[in-house]
Amino acid sequence: MEGEQFTGLSHRSLESELYTPIPEGYKPGQTKYVVVMGSVMSGLGKGIFSSSLGFLLQERGLSVSALKFDGYLNVDAGTLNPYRHGEVFVLGDGTECDMDLGNYERFMDQEFSEANYLTGGKIFTRILSQERKGHYLGRDVQFIPHVTGEIKGFLRTLALRSKADVVLVEVGGTIGDLENGYFVEAMRQLAYEEGSSSICFVNITYVSKPSSLGEQKTKPAQLGIRQLQGIGIQPHLVIVRCPEPVAERSREKISLYSNVPLNRVIGLPDSETVYDVPLLLKEAGADEAVLETVGLKGKVLSPRNEFAKWEGLVSRLKSPEKTLTIGITGKYTAIRDSYHSILNALEHAGATCSTKVNVRWVDTQQVEEHWLAPEDALEGVHGIIVPGGFGARGTEGKMACIKHAREEKLPFLGLCYGFQLAVVEFARNVCSLENANSTEIEPRTPHPVITLLPEQYKVEGLGGNMRLGGRDIELTPGSQVSKLYSSKRARERFRHRYEVNPEYIIPLQKKGLVFSGKAPGQPIMQYLELPGHPFHIASQAHLEFTSRPLRPSPAFVGFVQACLGQARL
Repeated sequence: MEGEQFTGLSHRSLESELYTPIPEGYKPGQTKYVVVMGSVMSGLGKGIFSSSLGFLLQERGLSVSALKFDGYLNVDAGTLNPYRHGEVFVLGDGTECDMDLGNYERFMDQEFSEANYLTGGKIFTRILSQERKGHYLGRDVQFIPHVTGEIKGFLRTLALRSKADVVLVEVGGTIGDLENGYFVEAMRQLAYEEGSSSICFVNITYVSKPSSLGEQKTKPAQLGIRQLQGIGIQPHLVIVRCPEPVAERSREKISLYSNVPLNRVIGLPDSETVYDVPLLLKEAGADEAVLETVGLKGKVLSPRNEFAKWEGLVSRLKSPEKTLTIGITGKYTAIRDSYHSILNALEHAGATCSTKVNVRWVDTQQVEEHWLAPEDALEGVHGIIVPGGFGARGTEGKMACIKHAREEKLPFLGLCYGFQLAVVEFARNVCSLENANSTEIEPRTPHPVITLLPEQYKVEGLGGNMRLGGRDIELTPGSQVSKLYSSKRARERFRHRYEVNPEYIIPLQKKGLVFSGKAPGQPIMQYLELPGHPFHIASQAHLEFTSRPLRPSPAFVGFVQACLGQARL
């Protein structure tokens, strides 16, 4: 049987040129793999495609897991600037990762972990650590077979532990990039070792339509696929991205030059919402093509039966009954991916309320430098969100917006840094604590209402050492927040170093600020609210990370409902 010759290979042999670590209990060929790679250019939506395909396979009753590979040499995404790489998504186990993991969780409605995320830095750190310990027994450690072997071992371990029928593998970057070449080679080897019916290669490509020509041009797509074939990989499925419907003639050209049957060259034009993509892929038969390639088409399983709910979601998104405008006050407003999960959470809450949520981006640095008054910056919005962030830039502008929302009864939702700045604003303007601040912004402030968490004082470096991941929150009975969750306890995800200074909790409370959520058994405040205000709620957590299309964040739903009340819609 294909793949059996690799079972039980000794990965420490000095004589063998092969290095294929196989975890105990793993059977080659038992798990199916779908490898998604992009050509022509990056940013084509490989993550959305992978997530959508995962949803469709789950609807067939299959167990699905996923892995994202990023070629950069960072160990994780924790130290990456949002301007460079989009938002940093945080998993339940505290892993700081690429935002595509957020797409996986949203579409497939399951929690992933560090086992689902791999970077060049992570794999090289592991290899060099093992080399120092003598793991390779005197061998000269090389990209082939050792780096590729460790990648395959990482992927097989994920398959074994997740017990998945199908593992989706998204290769970050573009075919031809130096930084992902060794990973692509590992996928070629994986196909060789697992057997031809165990792997499906998908190429996401792009067809452009230059305005000067007025027709779609497929040559870049053809050359990208040829480059993939040149390194030994024949795609089984080609997804053609385009701003408009892909012409039949374009599909025919790509089919002819790629050796991919025409019915497996699938056009995927831009859509009103990313949540339409599973429906478009289903209609085009993408899931059928994948299952046929890996020999699972005839497998009879119990379907999940959420497709009708998903269709309802998309219908509400496309045909809303009402419209709102929400202001997002931040300093990364030039790059929308910086707030990717917030935009998704607003979309989820909006669909629940049959409402289209339009976003107005408010550059708080302009407010801070008095180019724009808060009332002018927020004119016409029905509510504001103050998102997470780091550093002093733009914070005074954010607090001016929070003050305006508090005084004018404008619905306000603060997330992480937004929670901390809401405390500072209240301390200054309600408690009359002059120059109150966070020690992150002003270390010498006379009123440090926000200070470092105790465990952060001895931390050195910046990578992976914040208060990270899923944590329980005790909610105050009868509070607005407890009513939103319909519970005395919630679980949300965190990413922070600073907290409300315990010495100022009582003074703040005496002036009317309610801390309605805290860490169990610790004086770490995690939710605040203002009684009598339509919606003035903030959380130290990143509430956007746990929102799902069919299970939206309770806080975001409550916020949108309050905004509808403000707009009297």
